Amino acid sequence: MAMNAVNKKVVASIMGATGSGKSKLSVSLAARIGGEIINSDKIQVYRGLDVLGNKIPEVEMLGVPHHLRGHVGNPDEEYTAPNFCFQATSVIEQMINSGKVPIVVGGSNSFIEALVEDLVCFISLDVSPNVLNTFVSKRVDQMVNQGLVEQVRGIFAPDKDYTKGIRRAIGVPEMDKYLRAEANKDMSDADEKKALLETAIAEIKTNTIGLIRHQVGKIRQLRDELAWPIQRIDPTTVFQIEGDKQAQEAAWMKMVFNPKPA
Repeated sequence: MAMNAVNKKVVASIMGATGSGKSKLSVSLAARIGGEIINSDKIQVYRGLDVLGNKIPEVEMLGVPHHLRGHVGNPDEEYTAPNFCFQATSVIEQMINSGKVPIVVGGSNSFIEALVEDLVCFISLDVSPNVLNTFVSKRVDQMVNQGLVEQVRGIFAPDKDYTKGIRRAIGVPEMDKYLRAEANKDMSDADEKKALLETAIAEIKTNTIGLIRHQVGKIRQLRDELAWPIQRIDPTTVFQIEGDKQAQEAAWMKMVFNPKPA
């Protein structure tokens, strides 16, 4: 089913690099305008790895329905852009027919590009690179504290292909050497174990920052070369506020959710 089979004027897309606040903005927007969210993150379509995949917790969804999220149960299944396009188009049509506003959200720009070429409304969250890099590095540490290693250990298999399915997620291949040594009992002391884990975490941070550069570059290409009408929002100031949740929320509402026209 082609995208032009549905009314594109009522479909929104929220784009941006990993960690830029897409989920938070999409939920707030959907709650306000009667929307529902279609996940376009190629890792979040899989069931599992909730911490590593940075899936928004249910308590933060504000009751907003999320579609195409965690619906692929086989971790080895290759979920492609055409798969996403076919399923997302069907969901979008159902939403529009029921009077809901579809909001497509995720960092996998190839999915969005496969779905549509001329949506009327695109929003891009564009955080200053240095600020975002620092934020996502800290977020990786938080993921480790929340069980990242345990989740990856749960799907570890030495003969699996890290280029397919859920195992291509950043955070899985980087843990391979550590988990192989652990499984083979090759780590003779705590210092060696700590060193291997620290190396894996450092690689996760480096590769995540590399992904951010790729995502930002792709969005700029869509804007500059393909002339997509992308509306840029800069939430950098929000990310620079640390330790004060109330101030963060106030800044978010003022600068991101209800920004004043320039």
